Amino acid sequence: MNKSTTWKLIFTALIIVISFTLIQPFEDQELGGYALSQVSSEANSSNHTGHENFAEVIDNLRNQLPEDQPIDYGALRSYGKRNRLDYAAFFSPPEGVLGTVGSRIFPVWVKPGIRSNHVKDRDKRNDLVLRTLLKNSQAAIKRGLDLRGGIAFTMEITDANESDSSASPSGATPMDKVIEIMSERLNAFGVAETLVRKKGDNAIEIQIPDRTTKQDPGIIEELQKPAKLEFRVVNVNSDAPIPLQEGEEWTDDEGIPYVAMLRSDAVANERPIWVKRLWSADGDIIEEAYAKQDQMGGWEVGLDFTSDGGKIFGDLTGEIANANDPTSGALGRLAIVLDGQLESAPTVKQRIDGGSAVINGNFSFREAKMLSDILNNPLKVSLTIGEKYEVSPTLAAGALSSSLNACLLGAVLIIAFMITWYKAGGIVAVLSVGTNILLVIAVLAGLFQATFTLPGMAALVLTIGMAVDANILIFERIREELRSGKNSENALEGGYAKAFSTIIDANLTTLITASILIWLGTGPVKGFGITLAIGIVTSVFCALFISRLLMNVLLQLGVQNLISLQKVEKRAPRAEIDFHKYRVPAFIMSWAIVAVGIFSVYTNQDKILGIDFRGGEELIASFDQQIDPEVIDQSLEKGEQLGEVQHVYRSEIGSGEESTRLVLQTEIGKARNVLDALAQANPSAGLMEEGLSNIGASVSNQIKDDAILSVVVALLGILLYVAIRFEMGYAIGAVIATIHDVLMTIGLFVLIGTVSGGVLCSGQFTAPMLASILMIVGYSINDTIVVFDRIREELEMNPVTNLKKVIMIAINRVLSRSILTSVTTLLAALSLWIFGAGVINDFAFVFVIGILTGTFSSIFIASPIFFLWHKGDRKHVEEGEILPKYDWQTSSDK
Repeated sequence: MNKSTTWKLIFTALIIVISFTLIQPFEDQELGGYALSQVSSEANSSNHTGHENFAEVIDNLRNQLPEDQPIDYGALRSYGKRNRLDYAAFFSPPEGVLGTVGSRIFPVWVKPGIRSNHVKDRDKRNDLVLRTLLKNSQAAIKRGLDLRGGIAFTMEITDANESDSSASPSGATPMDKVIEIMSERLNAFGVAETLVRKKGDNAIEIQIPDRTTKQDPGIIEELQKPAKLEFRVVNVNSDAPIPLQEGEEWTDDEGIPYVAMLRSDAVANERPIWVKRLWSADGDIIEEAYAKQDQMGGWEVGLDFTSDGGKIFGDLTGEIANANDPTSGALGRLAIVLDGQLESAPTVKQRIDGGSAVINGNFSFREAKMLSDILNNPLKVSLTIGEKYEVSPTLAAGALSSSLNACLLGAVLIIAFMITWYKAGGIVAVLSVGTNILLVIAVLAGLFQATFTLPGMAALVLTIGMAVDANILIFERIREELRSGKNSENALEGGYAKAFSTIIDANLTTLITASILIWLGTGPVKGFGITLAIGIVTSVFCALFISRLLMNVLLQLGVQNLISLQKVEKRAPRAEIDFHKYRVPAFIMSWAIVAVGIFSVYTNQDKILGIDFRGGEELIASFDQQIDPEVIDQSLEKGEQLGEVQHVYRSEIGSGEESTRLVLQTEIGKARNVLDALAQANPSAGLMEEGLSNIGASVSNQIKDDAILSVVVALLGILLYVAIRFEMGYAIGAVIATIHDVLMTIGLFVLIGTVSGGVLCSGQFTAPMLASILMIVGYSINDTIVVFDRIREELEMNPVTNLKKVIMIAINRVLSRSILTSVTTLLAALSLWIFGAGVINDFAFVFVIGILTGTFSSIFIASPIFFLWHKGDRKHVEEGEILPKYDWQTSSDK
């Protein structure tokens, strides 16, 4: 094995090791035990705080708590306050090692400690240490509300008049704005899988898919901050009286009122300062806020101003600089006040025109990040926290088990098919795709702290089917090279060389789609774009680097028969199918199906949007005997005209009970019918209604509008890229084929769901279905670009062949690849559709339709439109392409 191959193997192994590190730990650990494991032996053996060492802290806590109660954040925090402990002494970085806050990157190789000496207040320093330990003790792969449940709480607008205010010109009410802001605060990247919706007239409900959040109540409290940022002037005049206590008021000789304020991280015996009661500028001058490290390694919040805001801030700082006290030499100061609390008061020596500033309040990373998120999404109303409770997983244990088994079955079927069909190459493809999935999960979990739901896991399994596309494309190219008489080494080289441009073109068009979803999308749309973009980059890397590396290793080890069960012989070309002659009936038939499907969507428009999109009713019921979630599903299946029903159990936080209430979420006007049907089917349960309220949609109109806008702009982006990279005829064909696939998929989903009475699929759109439709866009354009790339290649290789013949040759050349790719993705999708449960069935069914329509459209929609655009004349094609010019010896038969 040569040196280059060895280094590449070492590099690959390093990436895999880092990826595994990013997804550890696999399960949540008890905070007390984890914290004890992170204390250095030096810190634990010495008396840093004048009190017991940390092992004794843990022992004392275990003796004070009930036997089955774990040591959590609240217990450690309370114990530290009672005994005046400084936890930072036990977890400070060892000398010479740079500490980090909340890092998961290299916990196996080094324990850098938690650097917290920049925080002066002991309680805040303890909170920083405990929150960092809590975060690192939790599983890196976080499970969503459907798999694990989470924490739910309500927030109410304090002033009822604020919620009743008239809507803005855009039609958005104050409550709509609150929901939008809270969604952004909780889920800036769209991968946290939080749920925010309206509940009643003046409240919202928030569900966070992580039960460990209840250990740190500060997270919930911080969410309700209005984030009212003010810039005020500090009085530094030596003639001013000395303020003795915070809140004291004073008015100067000019009648300007001042209030005495202390910094949020003030040390003991620090005196307050006089801050002007009225602000000189507010948060409206800020364009963006972000967390950044200061020169000492601590964290601060950076502020970038708008163009007008920069001028206002410059004028304000210039005014302060000109008012420096000449008698005492005191420099003017600018007070930065957040929600009535003084955060910092830096001195101002001169006018600041840089367009940016910082809030340096000695923050931890978590505090700086939270503050920047809040500043970017300030509330205009005051919120109070109402109920707080835990919610059970939305997916029943049996449904979860069957769906996970379906995921496993889909993966096994793909692996078996690839190894059977391609032999050694199949094993290489499986290893490459496995690495690809590992990289995607590692990036999402390690860098974005994404939350994984069952549809997300199903999408990853389907990604296996899509990711093998590049490997199949390469292997089929290698087969062509072998059939032409080349040896294995040259065939491998030629196969990768010829597949390279196709893989890049196909993935770049999909990357354009992902980038636009990230740019214009919000919530789950942006999250899907991020996941898709990560998957594209890792898929290309694994196909072109890792797969090739492993194939070269096999060659260097003496394995010659890489991609088939038997030696590939040179043989006569097989008969080519003239798909072109079927283009007219296929075109008419497919668009007729699209028309019928769209008509079905139109006639059923009042039924096809589920609770996630339209909102509904929420009924809370008490019970004498808990009903198994699977029994609930079975009981409701027997009822008629009940519509969509979602159900979870909940219990009050701190009650110690597994579940105390059953929550039924239904369509408007059907909650009591559902309760009656459930009570009749389970009389021993003793169900009693306790409350009924309306709930809003969890998928807001903003998310829906952004999704539609993103897809439209993505199609325009694809049109532009393909027109530049290929030619306008290709671009028109690709875009129309993609629109065809999306419309046919939506139409057939609704039509089949309606005709089958919900047996084959529900025909109703829920939140996860949004991602499945977006996935069709990526899959469709990928398949079409592969065909078009081959048409372009055949045009170069057959300079005297008419356009119709070239298209036929190209389609036949990629036919085996299209069939094999469809087979692999169908193996995954069908297993999920047949054996999965709940929304997984619909998710997989949509993808089954998308696979079939994507393969069909690349042959019978995209290619005929390309042919029609150029009127069957290849001269017309080459006028828009950078292609060699030839002497024409044949006619351009149509």
